[in-house]
Amino acid sequence: MTSTATSFPLSFSLTPSTDARAEAEREAILADPGFGKHFTDHMVSVEWTLDGGWHDAQVLPYGPISLDPAASVLHYAQEIFEGLKAYRHADGSIHTFRPEANAARLQRSAQRLALPELSTEDFIESLRQLVAVDGSWVPDAPETSLYLRPFMFATESFLGVRSAQKVGYYLIASPAGAYFSNGVSPVNIWLSTDYNRAGRGGMGAAKTGGNYASSLLPQELAYEKGCAQVLFLDSQEGKYLEELGGMNLFLVYKDGTLVTPESDSILSGITRDSIMTLARDRGHNVEIRKVEIEEWKAGSASGDIVEVFACGTAAVITPVAQLLADDFALGSADAPAGELTMSLRQELTDIQYGRIPDTHNWLTRLDA
Repeated sequence: MTSTATSFPLSFSLTPSTDARAEAEREAILADPGFGKHFTDHMVSVEWTLDGGWHDAQVLPYGPISLDPAASVLHYAQEIFEGLKAYRHADGSIHTFRPEANAARLQRSAQRLALPELSTEDFIESLRQLVAVDGSWVPDAPETSLYLRPFMFATESFLGVRSAQKVGYYLIASPAGAYFSNGVSPVNIWLSTDYNRAGRGGMGAAKTGGNYASSLLPQELAYEKGCAQVLFLDSQEGKYLEELGGMNLFLVYKDGTLVTPESDSILSGITRDSIMTLARDRGHNVEIRKVEIEEWKAGSASGDIVEVFACGTAAVITPVAQLLADDFALGSADAPAGELTMSLRQELTDIQYGRIPDTHNWLTRLDA
């Protein structure tokens, strides 16, 4: 869905919070922010209507959103979101990583969920506007960041089954501590054979809450098995690797080849795409193709598969020690993090934090 009544760029108004946290309280939060537990003093709000397009762009105090009980999102789950980070560089400047890719993915998700598309320019401007007022919330401790959560949902009060004619776009931000507080540690993952994340022709490639809701029960079962994440197989044949509950997957072969599953029902990860680019820059062969679980079994037994890792915005890269299932286990519980895994992670985070040159022009400064 697109709107022909929208004029670009949007002009944002600012209503400063009268209840902003004092510097001492903010610094105490930034000293131990965790993830997704604390939120900055402001948020962004933009409205869309069928007749008026995108309008009423605001930066306003962070707070509850008022919804009618008949709001379409509560009944038909017309909702999408994104996730990216703002990084404090050594000179104090604030940058984000590949926001154009997040904007494009939000647009693809909007198409699939029959929601209006927000332009790339307005998406990035919303990030700038929030950082302009809440930039002091970007932490400067090693491997910390300000997590940015743009989201969009149907706000129209209407119970008929059709795409909503009134939609809201919002942006909130949350300071995030280092994902691995005690250093990067390999994790175990659980293979789900009873549940699927998404089906062919469904919403698997969209970043929508329903895909994450479907992973919550399998994730709880994974926790019960002592695993940090759950891995899903394809819904049709139950034999091809797809993705984890919130991360993409890579297998590394002893000849240096990286293989990541291909499917039209998994999320096109921006971290995943960046890793593939960096690996190719080094001369590694990178394959995006269907991968059977039996290939992982065989490669583990023969020694052809030497490293496995998962990737996503929050953790960047997470080494995988074991894949556990009801009737088999691959890998070793005490397996160290792979050399290539950790090298790629270091290179990617060094780019994000401005420690090495950004040769791909992936960084966008938000405080300029």
